[in-house]
Amino acid sequence: MATAPWFVLSPNALLSAIGLLHGPDKTVPTPAEDWRTAVVDVVIPAYKEEDNIIHCLASLARQTVRPRNVILVEDGARDLTVPRAREYAAAAGMHLTVIERASSIGKTPTIKRQSREFDSDVEFILDGDTFLESADYIERCVQELYEGVGIASACGTILPMRPKDRHALAQTEEFRRWHGAPTYDDPHRKRGALHSLWWWITNTYRECLYLFLQRFVYKGQMVFFGGITNPVGCAVAYRRKYIKDLFDRYEPIFGDDLTNSEDIFIGFALNNEGYRNVQLQDVLARSEEPEVQRLPRQVYLWSSSFLQSCYYFDALLRTPFKTLKRWRKRREEKQSGVEELRLVKEQYRQPFGEKHTLEYGRPIGWAMFLSAVEKIGFPTALIIMLVLRMWEPLAVTIIAELLVSLAALVVVARGARIATFFKGIAITPLRYALMVADTYTIGRFAFDLWITGNRKWRK
Repeated sequence: MATAPWFVLSPNALLSAIGLLHGPDKTVPTPAEDWRTAVVDVVIPAYKEEDNIIHCLASLARQTVRPRNVILVEDGARDLTVPRAREYAAAAGMHLTVIERASSIGKTPTIKRQSREFDSDVEFILDGDTFLESADYIERCVQELYEGVGIASACGTILPMRPKDRHALAQTEEFRRWHGAPTYDDPHRKRGALHSLWWWITNTYRECLYLFLQRFVYKGQMVFFGGITNPVGCAVAYRRKYIKDLFDRYEPIFGDDLTNSEDIFIGFALNNEGYRNVQLQDVLARSEEPEVQRLPRQVYLWSSSFLQSCYYFDALLRTPFKTLKRWRKRREEKQSGVEELRLVKEQYRQPFGEKHTLEYGRPIGWAMFLSAVEKIGFPTALIIMLVLRMWEPLAVTIIAELLVSLAALVVVARGARIATFFKGIAITPLRYALMVADTYTIGRFAFDLWITGNRKWRK
């Protein structure tokens, strides 16, 4: 989520709007493989998820496509996550493999090891604090993965996990197999009123952000470029072979230090090879968000990972400066009839390999470049106006941005436009506070890059 624009009518948001108006590639895909034959393994990275793991597993039990293996990787917390997971698996008849670590080593090694140690076609990553609300979530993601050989990852729409969502899942037959009682006493309700308030603030903020990002920005990128910058890593299906090849290439260089958020690095790396990360609008997952006091750290991890990935994959960011060269190449191909020689027609088909990226960039690089400009430019402009006491331009900027953001939210929030309008107003102070705080991320990245030379980026 680190590439999300501040809700202003930004260059990246305009790019998505142009994409929506332009429309998708009209080439009819001809998949080379049948998605129904794909073997799927689900990997659940978990750390202190004893209150969420049953929801996570119950949502898997409801899926229309059942995975071959469900692998729970407990990252050294030593709480009740594993005992509860085993209880549920026994009650529901689910084959569960448990890996318990002596100490926490993070999510990146989990994804890497399972891509090497298992032979599935699809490695589905489902965080322990996330559940799949749509019963066909895995089916749709796998189906989309096999629409083209260039599609490396697929995820659905991700929204915050609310108490009523947890309650609804707890009423299903799949969940009741565990507790067997008419009602479920959710431990989240025992956290107290203050914790509930912090959680509500975060959920309100993230709901507005995710709606705008996924139903407008990502949707525009999907129809324009056939993919997004990176998958949302809490519930994503990967082509396992591509992920294994990625780690085989980058582990000797970085080890497990794949920036401060592994899914952003992975998304950039896949785009760098010419693959695509796709997002579906018709399936939904719910993820537990941190309480509001923990938001700054999470925003820092996402934002810093985006900047770090921009540094590592700078050829993608240079795409706008290679547009003319790429246009000439495509024109020559059309004139020579090279495009007509392809045996398999695929939407948004590009030559694979980093060599092509270095020479011509990638179309999705436009989104990355504009996101970087926006992430650095807008908060910096606000601070400059504050320091120089340019009160009138500052007021005009904030009011205009607020009006545009509210209008965009109302448009994308189908079925809840009035409620979303007031939520958008309510979270504006928090949004601006995080926006200004993001300058710390920019400053620390610059300090690491040019002063200390530190490249050990890992959360």
